[in-house]
Amino acid sequence: MKTIKGPAVFLAQFMDDKAPFNSLDGLCKWAADLGYKGIQIPTWENRLIDLTTAGESKTYCDELRGKVNDYGLEITELSTHLQGQLVAVHPAYDLMFDNFAPDDCKNNPKKRTEWARKQVISAAHASKHLGLDVSATFSGSLLWHTMHPWPQRPAGLVEMGFEELAKRWLPILNTYDECGVDVAYEIHPGEDLHDGVTFERFLEATGNHKRCNILYDPSHFVLQQLDYIAYIDHYHEFIKAFHVKDSEFKPDGKRGTFGGYSDWQDRAGRYRSPGDGQIDFKTIFTKLTEYGCDVWAVMEWECCVKSPEQGAREGAPFIASHIIEATQKRFDDFAGEDIDKEQLKKILGL
Repeated sequence: MKTIKGPAVFLAQFMDDKAPFNSLDGLCKWAADLGYKGIQIPTWENRLIDLTTAGESKTYCDELRGKVNDYGLEITELSTHLQGQLVAVHPAYDLMFDNFAPDDCKNNPKKRTEWARKQVISAAHASKHLGLDVSATFSGSLLWHTMHPWPQRPAGLVEMGFEELAKRWLPILNTYDECGVDVAYEIHPGEDLHDGVTFERFLEATGNHKRCNILYDPSHFVLQQLDYIAYIDHYHEFIKAFHVKDSEFKPDGKRGTFGGYSDWQDRAGRYRSPGDGQIDFKTIFTKLTEYGCDVWAVMEWECCVKSPEQGAREGAPFIASHIIEATQKRFDDFAGEDIDKEQLKKILGL
């Protein structure tokens, strides 16, 4: 068994134009004052990191890590969620996903994909320079628009989609392997990797690439009505990162899984701050500890009711209260004795 590290916080949802949320120094002091021990850095935020420079310069990364360490914090992972998303975009989503790309890549899907690929590769080198062994990302999606099979999907479509997705990611995964860094794909609705079956399809398409792993976030599984506890039993060996985010699913006579195109607050399935939803975090932390998952517990705040400030204040003590110090001793060790074969025979009546 292994003790989970934490608490940590993903900074993406807290970025703002106002201090302290507009700089690395400000966010580090804020997080440390709230009791966090680690930060997950969104690499598309150039106010926090210059990813290209980080991928090229160990000196830059040493200085970046030193700055974070000065606040009593560690960098848990670099996140390339937005760039990873752009590695694979179906044309139906081009216009909306252009919002994630630099201006010179907009209206140019080929250039946008190449930019995203280079960004994710830079994160591999930057992670190595920072002494990190895992990086968080999205897979992107070519098939999501066919998620509900109407009209019927033609034979071979799904297989071709995963072959193409793997083709785009394999050179990236190979770079991560050279850098000694795992890729933890967040299993997430909207991505082609959104449950266990799709992860297995992708893993097989990559030839079971050893750097292909999972960022586990149970909130997405509640919204899919998937057993998020059994998921750990199936995939614990692949879980390399962990988002602590809560959610709830409360269907009624008008709303169900698809949500009726409603805003988050009005959906049957919606994200909540840790402790405010339906997720059994006590069992999750127990399972991850029992399986020896070497992960940081990183709070990701996405709540449609509670303010981010309150969510952040409550998040650190919530995670800290769930971290289990893995025992190195059996509770009945006091009754242990040296093996006495003759005594054993007597106990068994032999």
